[in-house]
Amino acid sequence: MSETKTLVDLQHARKSFGDNEVLKDISIKVEKGEVLAIIGPSGGGKSTLLRCCTLLETLDGGSLSFGDCVVSRDEDGCAVYGDKATLARARTHFGLVFQNFNLFPHYTVMKNLIDAPITVQKTPKEDAVKKAFELLKKMGLEGKENMVPCELSGGQQQRVAIARALMLDPDVLFFDEPTSALDPELTKGVLRVIRSLAEEHMTMVIVTHEMKFARDVADHVIFMDGGVIVEQGLAKDVIDNPQHERTRSFLYNEE
Repeated sequence: MSETKTLVDLQHARKSFGDNEVLKDISIKVEKGEVLAIIGPSGGGKSTLLRCCTLLETLDGGSLSFGDCVVSRDEDGCAVYGDKATLARARTHFGLVFQNFNLFPHYTVMKNLIDAPITVQKTPKEDAVKKAFELLKKMGLEGKENMVPCELSGGQQQRVAIARALMLDPDVLFFDEPTSALDPELTKGVLRVIRSLAEEHMTMVIVTHEMKFARDVADHVIFMDGGVIVEQGLAKDVIDNPQHERTRSFLYNEE
């Protein structure tokens, strides 16, 4: 029996902006091959949690590790971060897909994909281009490599963003509401891609408002509100049979 491997380990995370305590003692673990969906109302702390996990924000307190790479330790209630080399190594463990794509607008699709592998990982250009073509085919974007982002639909731009994140072979992919900027028709294509990654056992953490998608694709769901985890468990259990009144209220209002 194979031993499970924890890829993301966040313990007792706290984060405030001024007097506003956004994360209040949040702990999550994500195992290899797991899909974790984070749901909840706007302002509940979901995006801040993701930003802390991806080093776009620093924790006030708590610990964060990617496998054996310790990003921060909790010392006397304060998060103490590793040095620059440690943080650089931590960033190789994950990819991040934003809700607004964040592609380089003046780069072609191909250059958006191959720039980081060549400059950061020192991948030979020929190898990077080959991999980029394979990912574009997988994303249903064949023939788009010489276009710039403004020539693509929002859904196509988001699929380019997913391909760009996959170019660096991350252990885990984080998605911050990947379909919130898209209309329902374009949303389907992006969710189809994420669903196919789940079938390939890609480890993912997805902040989403797509409840049916979360139920069908995620292994586990966390419901956050007011900076705390109100309820968590197997995706179908939390979404089809929520135990907490606040979760029920949120889910029924969503429908």
